[in-house]
Amino acid sequence: MTDITTTWITSTGTGDWAISSGALASGDDLASAVLISIFTDRQANADDVLPDGSDDRRGWWGDQGQDVPIGSRLWLLDRSRLTQDVANSVQVHLNEALKWLIDDGVAAGVLVAVRISGQSQLDTVVTVTRNDGTKVPLKYSWVWQ
Repeated sequence: MTDITTTWITSTGTGDWAISSGALASGDDLASAVLISIFTDRQANADDVLPDGSDDRRGWWGDQGQDVPIGSRLWLLDRSRLTQDVANSVQVHLNEALKWLIDDGVAAGVLVAVRISGQSQLDTVVTVTRNDGTKVPLKYSWVWQ
């Protein structure tokens, strides 16, 4: 299926819809679903340590009363130094954020691979196995400051 193409703008840390020939571009619904699942701020759990010391647990108002919240808790790592423990936490947060794909029958499986590349980059490959067995690799990199 196709939907409006959502793209990630690394320089601003925001997502946006893509424009093509003056209109909204259509693209892969799976790639957009994964992008939104990863980069939308899921509400922090009650026992999570908030990175800015505030009491703002973020989240989306549309999650009120929902069994499964949207997004990921990656934002909790915003002020973390890139270490193997942080990379492991990224993997846990991504698996949590993408679990709904399997639970809702959108995909047969999701495999998340996270690797530190150099001193300040984290490379991630999310491989989604569609229900027909087709594997879709989606690559993301973060520059850690």
